[in-house]
Amino acid sequence: MYKTGVRESLPAGPRLPRSVQTLIFLRARHRFAPRWAVRYGDTFTIRLAAGRTAVVVSRPADIRAVFAGDPARFRAGEGNAILKPVMGEHSVLVLDGDEHLAQRKRLMPAFNGAALRGYDDMMTEVADAQVARWRPGPFGAHRAMTAITLEIILRVVFGLADGERLTRLRPLITKVTDIGPLDLLGWTYPRLTRVWPWRRNTATLAAADALLHAEIRDRRGAPPGTDVLSRLLAADPDTPAVELRDQMMTLLLAGHETTATALAWALHELARHPTIQHRAREADDEYLEAVAKEAMRLHPVIYSVARELAEPTEIRGHLLPAGTIVTPSIGLAHRGWPDPDTFDPDRFLSAAPAPWIPFGGGVRRCPGAGFALREATIILRAVLRRFGLTPVGRPERARSRNITLIPERGARVVLTERP
Repeated sequence: MYKTGVRESLPAGPRLPRSVQTLIFLRARHRFAPRWAVRYGDTFTIRLAAGRTAVVVSRPADIRAVFAGDPARFRAGEGNAILKPVMGEHSVLVLDGDEHLAQRKRLMPAFNGAALRGYDDMMTEVADAQVARWRPGPFGAHRAMTAITLEIILRVVFGLADGERLTRLRPLITKVTDIGPLDLLGWTYPRLTRVWPWRRNTATLAAADALLHAEIRDRRGAPPGTDVLSRLLAADPDTPAVELRDQMMTLLLAGHETTATALAWALHELARHPTIQHRAREADDEYLEAVAKEAMRLHPVIYSVARELAEPTEIRGHLLPAGTIVTPSIGLAHRGWPDPDTFDPDRFLSAAPAPWIPFGGGVRRCPGAGFALREATIILRAVLRRFGLTPVGRPERARSRNITLIPERGARVVLTERP
């Protein structure tokens, strides 16, 4: 709320042209945001293309206020509108209000504790089979982790086993995911989809959609399984195919790319910390999960999230106008931990002294958070049981790919087969 008569204002921020700030925001926000935070403070303004304005917040109290704020005021769906052309208009990521809550309610039973335990054997089987194909020597962890998590998500979400449809869908999902910041402009300016390379991206998405719709048609009335699609169809057999497609695409894209990148960063760090690697190899699931969590803290896969204000709102003494995008910065918040540049999984074996928000927060917290952590634990155990890890070259920096931050050289390590 705000006092009547208070004038709207924005925090200070960089004065670069909007086009330059937009490119920075898409390609290098993780490099510029810490500098801007030093110069302008823990709340600052970025001016983007198409007249959009983003206010970055990084103070824990402000982030909590945004996450706990009235969803009717802090509209995450509007803030994620750039994802709509790919995720679909029924995606839980781009909806707000009652529609968002309804879709979230449909998804949650597929990710509760009992459901997660039911996925363990399937995830273990896929992880072990994939890791068994690896060979000692130089190795790109990010590519390999992407293959494992895609296979798991295709099995768990769709129940797909080997077959022509799965064979055709794998590379299409990889192409949809493997886009750069330039490709994102096609989502912001739909007219670009008429020309190359954006036209190619549109064709790839259409081909993937055709396969997803074919799978949904075949599964209606089929014997129920334990996968997510089966659970959704069993709960509401009349759910329109387009809604199922949008939720499945959301899970496919958001559910495997982010976990794969977090795991690649985890292997990157384990290779550089042999003592931690040895402990992780002998440790229980709690420590392996702590390894995954610390990789997500040190190397946030998603650097920030967005909420669009439906009405003027006061934050840090500024009355922000309606339409402003408030951007809680995961990357800046994670630097609030003690000794933030040190990889130390022990942080997560005791009470957390600072925010850890890779999955967002409030009613918009990722419904698959528990699934992702369980998956990461199982995959780390499968890798460490079979291989030792040593580093290649200097530590890798992050670079932007779509909305994620991935290791710049693919998280290169050397695998040594264990006796």
